[in-house]
Amino acid sequence: MVTATLSTVQLAPGQAAWRRFRRHRLALAGAVIILVLVLGSAFGPYLLPFDDTYIDIMKRFAPPFSGAHILGTDELGRDVLARLMMGGRVSLSIGIVAMVMAMAVGIVVGAFAGFYGGVVGAVLMRFVDAVLCFPTIFLLLALAALTEPGLVTTTVLIAATAWMAVARVVEAQVRSLREREFAVAALAFGSSNLRIMFRELVPNAIAPIVVAATLNVAKAILLESYVSYLGYGIQPPAASWGNMLNNAQIYLTSSPWLAIAPGLAITLAVTSFNFLGDGLRDALDPRMNIP
Repeated sequence: MVTATLSTVQLAPGQAAWRRFRRHRLALAGAVIILVLVLGSAFGPYLLPFDDTYIDIMKRFAPPFSGAHILGTDELGRDVLARLMMGGRVSLSIGIVAMVMAMAVGIVVGAFAGFYGGVVGAVLMRFVDAVLCFPTIFLLLALAALTEPGLVTTTVLIAATAWMAVARVVEAQVRSLREREFAVAALAFGSSNLRIMFRELVPNAIAPIVVAATLNVAKAILLESYVSYLGYGIQPPAASWGNMLNNAQIYLTSSPWLAIAPGLAITLAVTSFNFLGDGLRDALDPRMNIP
């Protein structure tokens, strides 16, 4: 009878993780805001009467809530809300795709360094440390100055400057797991090193990897904003949150809404992804107890 009672209150791992995540109110709020931003960027432009490139010279610098222009217009008479949504497509896409690319490189490098150790691990991790010595924004700007600005190059460059932290996380996890019983058993059964790394060790380190991936999206969005703000990223007339800020900087006193809208979008996106990462870290940690 006691055993049956205990089994009814014991939760499955997925249910326990979801309960821990629900207790993190800021993470829940972050997830909702991210969903709103993604859906708004994906479908919002189709609901507006104005295209993001439509120019109405007669309505330049229209303030927010002036007629059909909910967030006003810019220096060319383009609808700010339409450009904000289209810019969200670019900025969020760059953040997510750059995260996937950075995670792929970081997982491979970290897995090899953590599994083999010795000279291989030392060489790989010293290379990671050497790259981490350079400030990310300066390294990114130096690389961007040598390439043609655009969506693909910006995404690749951001990924190239974001994989090192992932590699360090994966290396530490794989190094701590490679002597565990399941890894030794897989080796005894004749599994190849690649199979042990990517079918046994990396899946067991998925919790910190997911958290790192979430935080990397926030970092990538910020980096895209930096680069586009300085003129090395997405080029007009294509909109991104970063180049919208760049275009608005000379109108801060006369038309502040041009900077407030993309600045608020960047702040909400980055803060929400950081809160989501904190919530996932708590939810995926099996040591967390549920009262």
